[in-house]
Amino acid sequence: MSTFGNILFDAPADGIATLTVNRPQKLNALNAATMNEIERALAEVEENASIRALIVTGAGEKSFVAGADINELAETGPAEAVEKSRRGQRILRRLELMSKPSIAAINGFALGGGLELAMACTLRIASPNARLGQPEVKLGIIAGYGGTQRLPRLVGRGAALELLLTGEPVDAAEAQRIGLVNQVVPQEQLLGRCRELLRKILANGPLAVGLTMQAVDLGLSSGIEEGLRYESAAFGVTAATEDRREGTRAFLEKRQAVFTGR
Repeated sequence: MSTFGNILFDAPADGIATLTVNRPQKLNALNAATMNEIERALAEVEENASIRALIVTGAGEKSFVAGADINELAETGPAEAVEKSRRGQRILRRLELMSKPSIAAINGFALGGGLELAMACTLRIASPNARLGQPEVKLGIIAGYGGTQRLPRLVGRGAALELLLTGEPVDAAEAQRIGLVNQVVPQEQLLGRCRELLRKILANGPLAVGLTMQAVDLGLSSGIEEGLRYESAAFGVTAATEDRREGTRAFLEKRQAVFTGR
């Protein structure tokens, strides 16, 4: 397994890996080196068949990821900014498109690039001290890692524009109310709740889980007609699998299904 300097990456035997942004002295801010390490870890998740799901979090109890590294950002020129944005978008899109489910365990500040990282995960669970926002306009810039696109898809146009244009963060309760996070749980229960939820997802057919995530993404990005066509095709694919046969048999026999991903 790879070694890292700015993140911690753990892949235990239960198949649920954890990626922890580990720069607590900088509130886990994302610099170029950290983004490179996140990309390497995501490649490991994709390529390692024993890893079936991922939790993304930040070190300590104050911050998930508090945004970009401002020292780096202050020295970024226009051409470099475009390149930086496209690279960050590509890395987070890789996370979003993985066939393996992911959960952001938001244990504090999730601002700017931190919120963009969380929004690229399949689901989001926050602790009560979490603060979530896109404060880029306060720096005279805009969100560059997908915030203007994912936020309205999650919370709707009006709520997204309020967050994006004021730059003001919301607390965990408000984030749950508007649909930005799925659940709010006590800090000490955060990682445990993420693992519990992922275990429920992983008890289901892995091919069906992956195709469901792809169908939702395609429908949101390409429109309902294209999404419906993909759904039908994916439904046909699952109908030909051993998992479908096992799942329907287990239901009729009133027992727990044992899926193999075939």
